[in-house]
Amino acid sequence: MSRKRTWSRRCAAQAIYQWQLTGETPGDLKAVFPAQQDMAQADMDYFESLLRGVVSGVAELDDQLTPLLDRKIGEVDPVERAILRLGAYELSAHPEVPYRVVINEAIELAKRFGAEQGHKYINSVLDKVAQKVRAVEVRSAASK
Repeated sequence: MSRKRTWSRRCAAQAIYQWQLTGETPGDLKAVFPAQQDMAQADMDYFESLLRGVVSGVAELDDQLTPLLDRKIGEVDPVERAILRLGAYELSAHPEVPYRVVINEAIELAKRFGAEQGHKYINSVLDKVAQKVRAVEVRSAASK
């Protein structure tokens, strides 16, 4: 299951990036994305949940991220912006996924697709998001 979720996150990050650039609807992206990616490796329900959740909640996600950034959200590299939105959404909407898994997966996406040191920025920002939206889980992990 975790490999399928990892692939789902990877595809979702790419679809969110594409959405940011083109404004295509999630339905349009879902229609063309399987042809562009090996979606057999993905958990399609999770992919759709991530994509639709980020697109429909982008204003709230940006409001959540903005105070934690060192620049305006629109000035963040588009790849890193997609990964931050994805990570913030998953931290908020999928409490069944440990926060460390969400952050680590986002770091790996940033290492693969982002700028050279972008993963450090992703780690820093999503760690702050986790401290807000998963405060009990973060404190519990820190006390172990």
